[in-house]
Amino acid sequence: MEGPEAALLGRARNRAGRPRSTSRSELERIGFELFAQKGFDAVTIDDIAAVAGIGRRTFFRYFGSKNDLVWGDFEAHLGWLRRLLEAVPESVPVMTALRTAIVEFNRFDPTTVPWHRRRMELILHVPALQADSTLRYNAWRDIVTEFAAARTGQDPRDLGPALTGHVALAASVTAYERWLWDEDADLTELLDEAFGRLATGL
Repeated sequence: MEGPEAALLGRARNRAGRPRSTSRSELERIGFELFAQKGFDAVTIDDIAAVAGIGRRTFFRYFGSKNDLVWGDFEAHLGWLRRLLEAVPESVPVMTALRTAIVEFNRFDPTTVPWHRRRMELILHVPALQADSTLRYNAWRDIVTEFAAARTGQDPRDLGPALTGHVALAASVTAYERWLWDEDADLTELLDEAFGRLATGL
């Protein structure tokens, strides 16, 4: 075996004889490197574990599946979105509140932007991840819908809040697609523009 994958495995073997230590971020890094080299579908959990120098069981202490590795700590991110929305004063209109919170939610340290770009390329463009992505998008959309319902005194199943959730998700995904297409684009500026257009009727 030659090439980058061999180098990864070589680093894992060099650690032999020393106590194994890993983390969610380390497994993500290894997984993303393997996905870039072999393609998402061709990489197995055993491949990732082998390069990390851990057993399959240890991998499952950090992630329930290969898909979970791609998404990272998604539940923690959802909690952050809830807190950002709750922090917006009630006097602020719903769409303005969403624009403020969602832009801030997607603001990343410049050093992590390339990493996030690789993550989103997988999430948005790998067919094997689409079904799982739908479930995660639904969870994100539900938070927005519930926020809109609470701010307007409606039921989350009412047309207004439900439509707000769907539109906010569509605007966010569209901004991300544009960002992935143009490496020079700024994600927060695209999101701000997308939600600004929604507020003014496109």
